[in-house]
Amino acid sequence: MIIRNVRILGGEPVDIRVENGLIAAVTPAGAQPPAADDQVVEGQGAVALPGLVDLHTHLREPGREDAETVQTGTQSAARGGYTAVHAMANTSPVADTAGVVEQVWRLGHEFGHCDVHPVGAVTVGLEGRQLAELGAMADSAARVRVFSDDGKCVDDAVLMRRALEYVKAFDGVVAQHAQEPRLTGGAQMNEGEVSGRLGLTGWPAVAEEAIIARDCLLAAHVGSRLHVCHVSTAGSVEILRWAKSKGWDVTAEVTPHHLLLTDDLVEESPVGAYNPIYKVNPPLRTRADVEALREALADGTIDVVATDHAPHPVEDKETEWSAAAMGMVGLETALSVVQEAMVETGLLDWAGVADRMSAAPARIGRLSGQGQPLQVGSPANIVLYDPSVRTEVDPSAFASKSRNTPYEGMTLPGRVVATFLRGKPTVLEGKLV
Repeated sequence: MIIRNVRILGGEPVDIRVENGLIAAVTPAGAQPPAADDQVVEGQGAVALPGLVDLHTHLREPGREDAETVQTGTQSAARGGYTAVHAMANTSPVADTAGVVEQVWRLGHEFGHCDVHPVGAVTVGLEGRQLAELGAMADSAARVRVFSDDGKCVDDAVLMRRALEYVKAFDGVVAQHAQEPRLTGGAQMNEGEVSGRLGLTGWPAVAEEAIIARDCLLAAHVGSRLHVCHVSTAGSVEILRWAKSKGWDVTAEVTPHHLLLTDDLVEESPVGAYNPIYKVNPPLRTRADVEALREALADGTIDVVATDHAPHPVEDKETEWSAAAMGMVGLETALSVVQEAMVETGLLDWAGVADRMSAAPARIGRLSGQGQPLQVGSPANIVLYDPSVRTEVDPSAFASKSRNTPYEGMTLPGRVVATFLRGKPTVLEGKLV
């Protein structure tokens, strides 16, 4: 296969030859005419990036197939340019045993739209009382290396220390949902001026920051790897910057929605106040927090963009604010939001996007076949992206089973033109293959 006239990381136009799932040659555009039996894909000047890798995806299967399945979730991922996702453990049953993670892993293989790497639970049933079968999940066919109780915080310091110690044996990482539960009981949105005006129980920034500070210290104490999920506050950024200055093995992620949206939307959405589409965990924060997160992603304090793709059926979101589920879908809009928040503002170039959305998450997740530069010998995991167009977001066109996007009706830049998984097209001309 020849992928013609593309710009790797936004550079000069080239043609990419793919053979046996690998990149066989990269030549100046038009320098070598294709052979008669070559499959030709016209890139038309699109930006070529390594296939995106998501460290934080909720596929909902098993247990909540009404919201998402491995099939629809990986189709959604492919539409967004992803060639690998990490499936979070808060399924039903919880992914806290080798059997459940292998089930999810095998479903990913069966549908083949992208690689699926299950995340194992840290504690049994996500209940925070007893360590799950970390070693068995690591040794399983799924080869789990990322463990998280995401959706809940491992708030017991002793248990968190034990988990950090345990995963060292197989080079694992504990991904913490940083939320001190005693500071967030009944919380509905960011604690601040907007929550005060709306009469909603506030979610203070310190509830996130206190856990991050504690866990950085614990990771340093035992010499283990810590990853912080969905960082959302300026104070968290400063703690992470301090931890990294010490040389500690701490990484962090930010979601696209925390790079673009603010808590004002809860009061001033296009359809009025209390729109549950903006209810998310952690909550949308202030403009000052957004600016701090953008700067931290640009300077490397925050390592990756992770979607926290959290699909919900209509009845779980279109209800009164207090009863609505927390979460937003994000796989199919992530690259566009990052372009809007980071590229259009000059904070990242396309090489920086490739690092934060492909190379770094693959490195943290210990994925050897993902996140590699688009060069000869690398797996042909490629996304072609046209940054020149602007499109109104239409959730009815999503591949995901769920439609709970905060971007409906917004005009965002860019479009995924094609996605290739080890040379096999999963998306062509913006459509699933």
